[in-house]
Amino acid sequence: MQLPTLGDLPGRIATGGFILHSGMQKRSADEQTAGAIHGMAAGAFPFLNAIPPERFIKLLSAAEIGTGAALLTPIVPTPLAGAALTAFSGGLVAMYARTPALRNPGSIWPNENGIAVAKDVWMLGMGLGFVLGGLSRSRSC
Repeated sequence: MQLPTLGDLPGRIATGGFILHSGMQKRSADEQTAGAIHGMAAGAFPFLNAIPPERFIKLLSAAEIGTGAALLTPIVPTPLAGAALTAFSGGLVAMYARTPALRNPGSIWPNENGIAVAKDVWMLGMGLGFVLGGLSRSRSC
């Protein structure tokens, strides 16, 4: 098992704390918030229309809590925590890419509405770094 290195800890703590907090907030989301978040996600991924907003927000909350907890738990190997972060943030980046209303016309760059989602590209980069770092460490042992 590959425990986190000291260099892994800042990124794991920063992203893990942020994602865990976000998931905890969504646990008590009201109907309007659930509908808005579900609507944005379903606009990018139409198959999500089959899931009621209240169920979707509970599933999203659980995914965020699980991802945040994995990042914050030192016994979870960094490559595994990184894979969870990569999957989670990859979904957010894909949603951004599939939602033209979040970007400047004809551009990949965010407009004011898209900044909150476009920034998730950093989490994707960190997750990939955790996975690749773990792979390179395991090959050098």
